[in-house]
Amino acid sequence: MAEHMYKKGENKMAFYEITFSPTGGTKKVSGLFTEAYGAESTYIDLTDRTVDFAAYSFQEEDICAVSVPSYGGRVPAVAVSRLGQLKGNGAKAVLIAVYGNRDYDDTFAELQDTLQTAGFVCSAGIAAIAEHSIMRQFAAGRPDEQDGKELAEFAARVRCAVEAGTVPAGPELPGNRPYRAYGGVPMKPKAGKDCVRCGYCAGKCPVGAIPADNPSKTDPEKCISCMRCIAVCPQRARSVSRALLTAGSMGLKKACSGHKENELFLP
Repeated sequence: MAEHMYKKGENKMAFYEITFSPTGGTKKVSGLFTEAYGAESTYIDLTDRTVDFAAYSFQEEDICAVSVPSYGGRVPAVAVSRLGQLKGNGAKAVLIAVYGNRDYDDTFAELQDTLQTAGFVCSAGIAAIAEHSIMRQFAAGRPDEQDGKELAEFAARVRCAVEAGTVPAGPELPGNRPYRAYGGVPMKPKAGKDCVRCGYCAGKCPVGAIPADNPSKTDPEKCISCMRCIAVCPQRARSVSRALLTAGSMGLKKACSGHKENELFLP
């Protein structure tokens, strides 16, 4: 059961790792932070469309590391919807925005607004880099060993601030309101000749864009180009258009090149 089950008068802290990570990069970042934080944790997978997220109710003593990827400088709409169903009840949230070496733009602003509306207290923020989920040459291999060390340092500083009681007001996080426009990307994965119609991708798609009875197809209206189906396909039978991938890579080369630094935001 998602609700806390405590005896009357008990005030126990629970740690939750709440993550939207279709291809695994955001989960790697979240996992490094959570492991370094040093508390026993419960994992909540925001990509799982079978979960009743409204059943999760937290309490003021809880710490929630909420990690999302930045899609065009925004929080994925489906993640916003599922986070909005949670009952924060004053739980402290550490906002982790993960991006593929371009920019996180208004991701923090949107994530902060979403969580505050759901009843969370936004206590800290982390911007971290992970390998680009579509054009894998950008930030390849990240988070790497150095990123792990930095995230461990961030976790120690956040925990120290939480235990000292210095984070209730929350940090000033970057971002604009209204948020930047994001219309998605034109790259929609398709199944190739190696597809055996096992249906594994259909079950793992966060938005149900792949029909279970015909998993070689993709509904372009539902697809959010998260690349989950490509990442999980056991036959490696799914891909996006090479022409579009090449064009997109050329367009992002300047913005996504170079080494971007992880950032910590505390009050």
